[in-house]
Amino acid sequence: MDRRLAALEDWISDVLDMAEFEIRPVSVDASFRRYYRVFTGGTTSIVMDAPPDREDTRPYIEIAQRFLALGLNVPEIVHQDIEAGFLLISDLGDKLYLRELCEENVDRLYGDAMGALIVLQAGIFTDSRFLPEYDDALLTREMELFREWYLGRHLQLRLSERQQGVVDRIFARLLQNALEQPKVWVHRDYHSRNLMRTKRNNPGILDFQDAVRGPITYDLVSLLRDCYISWPREQVESWVKGYHRLALESGIPVCDSEAQFLEWFDRMGMQRHLKAVGIFARLQYRDGKPTYLDDIPRTMGYVLEVCGRYRDLRPFCDVLSELGVAESP
Repeated sequence: MDRRLAALEDWISDVLDMAEFEIRPVSVDASFRRYYRVFTGGTTSIVMDAPPDREDTRPYIEIAQRFLALGLNVPEIVHQDIEAGFLLISDLGDKLYLRELCEENVDRLYGDAMGALIVLQAGIFTDSRFLPEYDDALLTREMELFREWYLGRHLQLRLSERQQGVVDRIFARLLQNALEQPKVWVHRDYHSRNLMRTKRNNPGILDFQDAVRGPITYDLVSLLRDCYISWPREQVESWVKGYHRLALESGIPVCDSEAQFLEWFDRMGMQRHLKAVGIFARLQYRDGKPTYLDDIPRTMGYVLEVCGRYRDLRPFCDVLSELGVAESP
């Protein structure tokens, strides 16, 4: 018997003051949270089940309120029980960007998403200290997931002292790139599985509870170099350059150089994708969620492309080649 689900249903009955409703699972999450859609007559809402010993709902609530105040399309909190880990929130629909994106609409849907990202990044002007900082310790821990969970646990590889030194130096370069960028509010998972296509104020934005104050290119990388869907390099570069112009016009603190911004973007992407590959492996071995392994080839493809593009990063490609690491899971 699922005791949390039974407790969740009792809570819904109490807060909605009704005995009859229908509840259906909505999605499988990479965290310990579970989501359900609640049907009550002709309306729907979403309920989040976040076990309090595993997840803290308070950051979600606080950030949702701030993002709503900016005008972003995030769920509104209808009812909450922080101690139990239950939230009833408004329903942004079921049109996930990942399922909606196609060649015919990608420019328009990404245009909407980049417009919302400008609004999000401008949040730094309203409160420069609200979110925790994406500091060097966190950025480094994320990259180490690649070494620990993908190379070590998944591929069962042991690096030589020389190879370890190369990886250390590349991680240091990627860290330097992240820290030298202007800081803005960062969603941290701004991609096609967390964006909903909505009729008004597109897109709907989900899964923002881990937001931080960090590098300006981070969310743009999440969006345009998505681990779950890919687009040609030339098209991505065009979007990045367009975003750079829009950010300059909007007063967002980007650098003046388009070339510099693109390099920031590439190197930030390598950091993020190394983290993602490590997380995908960890989800398999720690959490028993093997489906994310299917996304490793695409994500590793981004890593190999970027480290082959910049001379100082090529030694990392050489080490991966020595280890026999290609784009396969």
